Amino acid sequence: MKNLNAFKLILSFLFLCTFFSCKNEKNITGEILEEIKPETTSKAKAFKPNQNFKDYWYSGEAEITSFKLLQSRYGEIREGTAVLVYVTEPFLKDKQVKADQNNASNISVLKLNATKNFVTGVYPYSIMQSTFYPIANNQHAIKVSSSVQEWCGQQYVQLNNRINFELKQHSYFETTGDKFYNIDKAILENELWTKLRINPKSLPIGDIKVIPSLEFTTLNHKPIKAYNVIAKLEENKYSLNFPELNRNLSITFNKNFPYEVISWQETFNEQSIKATKLKTIKSAYWNKKTKKDSILRKKLQLK
Repeated sequence: MKNLNAFKLILSFLFLCTFFSCKNEKNITGEILEEIKPETTSKAKAFKPNQNFKDYWYSGEAEITSFKLLQSRYGEIREGTAVLVYVTEPFLKDKQVKADQNNASNISVLKLNATKNFVTGVYPYSIMQSTFYPIANNQHAIKVSSSVQEWCGQQYVQLNNRINFELKQHSYFETTGDKFYNIDKAILENELWTKLRINPKSLPIGDIKVIPSLEFTTLNHKPIKAYNVIAKLEENKYSLNFPELNRNLSITFNKNFPYEVISWQETFNEQSIKATKLKTIKSAYWNKKTKKDSILRKKLQLK
């Protein structure tokens, strides 16, 4: 009998040890709760568009804004134009392209096509960056691409958001031509321009890590990786300071919805870029294909 009682006592002790050493615990309903990890607690909640947001961004039109551009290149300031085209689109998560058909599994993204055009001496530059950023506003851009064309040749970079950031680079330069590699995920400068339009207050601030825009890394032959950044948000201005690159970027925007970009300024070593808003229109531009539609370019003050 004494041996039986001792055995029961040992079993009870082992049970208690197992119970309190278990990483999972139960709530009052008996459901097992998984151990909470730091990255889970810090993840932002998905953004839920209100009616004003839906009326503006799901109206079947894009927002097109033209800018007067002053761009340093080869030690001189070049006059040109920049255009920011924002529009919502359905996006396929796996293929990472615009969806041809409506489907419940499509991801709603805010796309930004940012273009620049200027001339250096006798030959022109044409630059375009595309960013596909989920409206949920709690994850990285699904895809970012950048292309630079000038008379010396072309350069193209594409970043796909999968397990890591997957990068493809094509260039007429030997050092950057035909490369395929992965990098660790970090905040993308490209995605901040779309994040701002959804909710400026969600922009990251403080000491952070940021991957510079693909335009910047291409034009200045810098490695595509995360750099230390000091980010600040004022009432209507967002600024990034890259100490390692001796680079600063500040974006001025309307503090009221829909938070239009008014201007931006960038300095890098002795180079500078300044863009000032000319005109904003809303248009389903993809349907404006006739000669008479060129009146819209005049409204935007584009040649």
